[in-house]
Amino acid sequence: MGERWQAVDDYIAARLLGDDDALATTLANNAEQGLPPIDVSAAQGKILCLLAQMAGAKRILEIGTLGGYSTIWLARALPDDGALVTLELEAHHARVAQANLENAGLASKVDIRVGPAVDSLTAMDGEAPFDFVFIDADKQSNTAYVEAAIRLGRPGTTIIVDNVVREGSVLDAGSTDERIVGTRALFDMLGANPRLDATAIQTVGAKGWDGFVLARVL
Repeated sequence: MGERWQAVDDYIAARLLGDDDALATTLANNAEQGLPPIDVSAAQGKILCLLAQMAGAKRILEIGTLGGYSTIWLARALPDDGALVTLELEAHHARVAQANLENAGLASKVDIRVGPAVDSLTAMDGEAPFDFVFIDADKQSNTAYVEAAIRLGRPGTTIIVDNVVREGSVLDAGSTDERIVGTRALFDMLGANPRLDATAIQTVGAKGWDGFVLARVL
């Protein structure tokens, strides 16, 4: 099944996305620099771009930069006066992402902040609110990241959380995997938080069987 999922993703990319030198160079550079191949797929990246545009986002927050592949998709959604803040734990990843953003001509719109995301988010209190937040970092901290997104957002802010199905492992109430425990805690938090209107959708494709949360701050 996985090969067919990949083939369908390739079909979508060929028909709707086309070739993209900046993104291809980004993935090649990430591999050369030893980054794990855990970026969103091309089709998923375009979804992020379109959702940010549909939200009219002028300020975007990304939690989990890696090599900047999703960052490029999100930055492309911004208007000329827009800005994106992206948080990355690993200094090496941040340097790779900076080079990729410069190659894509988007570095002037993006502020990469290095260090533990929870600390970076705490230091951001008082900044202008974000219109769109994409969360794709350590899964055990997802509840803290969403709480920060609410605090740093505004009514109407869009929040996307990636990797919330994990090939169905989210159903395993007895799991001791911190990523599963964190994801299940996220669902509990989303369902109980009166500031959020949320759903989740399963996905299949080049990245296997997974899914994402789509939420709106009330």
